[in-house]
Amino acid sequence: MAVFSATCRVDVDFLHQNGSIPCINDSLGDDELRAILLKLENDKDKELFGLVCKRWLHLQSSERRKLCARAGPHMLRRMAARFTRLVELDLSQSTSRSFYPGVTDSDLSVIATAFSCLRNLILQNCKGISDIGMKAIAAHLPYLQSLDVSYCRKLRDEGLSAVAQGCRDLRVLHLAGCRFVTDSLLRTLSDNCNNLEELGLQGCSSITDSGLVLLVQGCWRLKNLDVNKCSNVGDIGVTSVSKACSSLKTLKLLDCYNVGDASILSVANFCGDLQNLIIGGCRDVSDESLKQLAVACSNSLKNLRMDWCLNISDSSIECILQNCKQLEVLDIGCCEEVTDAAFQGLGGGLFELHLKILKVSNCPKITVVGIGNLLKSCNSLKYLDVRSCPHVTKADCDQAGLQFPETCKVNFTGSLTEPEVLF
Repeated sequence: MAVFSATCRVDVDFLHQNGSIPCINDSLGDDELRAILLKLENDKDKELFGLVCKRWLHLQSSERRKLCARAGPHMLRRMAARFTRLVELDLSQSTSRSFYPGVTDSDLSVIATAFSCLRNLILQNCKGISDIGMKAIAAHLPYLQSLDVSYCRKLRDEGLSAVAQGCRDLRVLHLAGCRFVTDSLLRTLSDNCNNLEELGLQGCSSITDSGLVLLVQGCWRLKNLDVNKCSNVGDIGVTSVSKACSSLKTLKLLDCYNVGDASILSVANFCGDLQNLIIGGCRDVSDESLKQLAVACSNSLKNLRMDWCLNISDSSIECILQNCKQLEVLDIGCCEEVTDAAFQGLGGGLFELHLKILKVSNCPKITVVGIGNLLKSCNSLKYLDVRSCPHVTKADCDQAGLQFPETCKVNFTGSLTEPEVLF
């Protein structure tokens, strides 16, 4: 929105003195100006709105809902006074560049007391905060709904349990890399946070099946659960989750070595709306459970990662491709038993695939014949990873006359940038 035009210069003061142009601030009240501000969709336009005058700046500040900043206690107080309706505050630290001392417990005390409307607090990689700061959050922000303290490595059950008890309307909690978290916290979440929908526990290696069993007794509304690299989680825990949380949309089990067919069968039986599943490195998963999953989640499954699942073969891949109509991402890297036969049923073009990303790196039995059959049914492919596939080289594809979609990037040697992770 262009508020002023540089090509139309008028002596505004003269016109005001003669009553030709009424002052906009005299004509419009705060409610009308807020309505105008809400119509602006572009962030740059919203910033320009605040440059008109102090009154407009005050209105813009009071209506701001989200803020990403790096500030100490003094600046945080000034921000709280200016942005009175802030609901989301992001103070995350960079993983590559840390600023000493970064966010501290003192900062969290200011945030807890000054930002009374806060609903979403993001503190990723704030390594200086401890249970003391968490207790301040718990004491003063009872309506907090989302908290991300991923890789805040000092945090323990004590502080996070205080949050669970003080912020009982918590919907989203991310704890990736918080290695001191145990099953005790999951019990507290179960007892207090019955509206929890998203829980990230990646790398919390002390979490066990017992903790997941306790968790879902109270947190049965879970839609997204990430237990990637939780090596003590197995079939008992995953089965309890799938039975209790029928609305589960995303389940991440990367490198959960104790997860096998029982988990996948349970998900197939109870979670028919599952959209995203990661079972990479779950080497005990076999074809039979994946076939049942493909049928049960045929209308919902969008993203499936199962690299290093060494027991899967052509039959499950073919079943997945033919049944999962919404599938957009498939990763079967290092599944060495998969051959061209997995794509043979697609050769006639009877199935229209919506795949956007396919990763078959280090699948030595796949050749240009299989890739050619895939391309006959898939015009939406944007990224194909065939690294370390000895029979799918650039020369092989050229010789076979394969025609990739115009926007598709093919990674033959690892020189192309990996696509953004979709799940």
